[in-house]
Amino acid sequence: MLDFVILTEDRYEKPKKIDWYIKNILEEDGILLNAITRLGFSVKRVSWSSKTFNWSSVKYVVFRTTWDYFERLNEFKEWLKRTSGKTEFINPYSQVLWNLDKSYLKYFENLGIKIVPSIFVNKASCLQEVIKKKAWENIVIKPTISAAAWNTHLVLKKSITDFESTFQVLQKNHSLIIQEFQKNILSFGEVSLVIIGGKHTHAVIKRVKEGDYRVQDDYGGSVERYNASNEMVDFAELIISKCDPTPFYARVDIIIDNNNELALSELELIEPELWFRFCPKSAHLLAKEITKNY
Repeated sequence: MLDFVILTEDRYEKPKKIDWYIKNILEEDGILLNAITRLGFSVKRVSWSSKTFNWSSVKYVVFRTTWDYFERLNEFKEWLKRTSGKTEFINPYSQVLWNLDKSYLKYFENLGIKIVPSIFVNKASCLQEVIKKKAWENIVIKPTISAAAWNTHLVLKKSITDFESTFQVLQKNHSLIIQEFQKNILSFGEVSLVIIGGKHTHAVIKRVKEGDYRVQDDYGGSVERYNASNEMVDFAELIISKCDPTPFYARVDIIIDNNNELALSELELIEPELWFRFCPKSAHLLAKEITKNY
């Protein structure tokens, strides 16, 4: 039996053309694959939607670059349910399901952890009615199940009426989250702290391209290694301490909010980019974490 599979998607399993984006994906997955191999375990990369792989033939599956799941959500959820009975997921199946939908943010807010001010809306909402009691200048709207700023919209206060029709179209296919736009994202950026086994290993800072509001490199954003403050590390580790069980790996995205306080932007427990290339030892730490109870 194969010990581990590093999970990817069809586009990245055996790409014929390699650009800078795919090069980073292959490098990241390769660093982890080599770290697991060096510990004496068998491992290979497989697409989650492979038509030929036998999932009963592998003991553990580690989610990594399954970055098309939100575009194939029903198929992905069916695969999760079916495959969870054949192998063990890292992170665990229940945690993956919980983290799929950004409504998990309410859990942390209820614990007193500061999040980006958010409203979760159903499919019969009127945008103007939803936010009329909020003193928000500008807002960000996105599906509660998404990644990489997919279907994300920045709506200025003066344009809310004009955006109503688009909002109604979005609601037909998605549950939505409306958030107050955090202006410090433009001047400071977003800090992503990588947590392995409950402990911080390294961090990066993502910054927007001039004229944009999204930090993802898909939209021209930049990323570099960052020395997170003790306050940030404590905040991130506190968030992870509220997860049960403690995830094998996590990425905690933190911003400085409009009150100049730390706030949780997102917690990624499924397939976050972990930037092993900026801190290769973190891949070794993850390899040790996922193999220690083998």
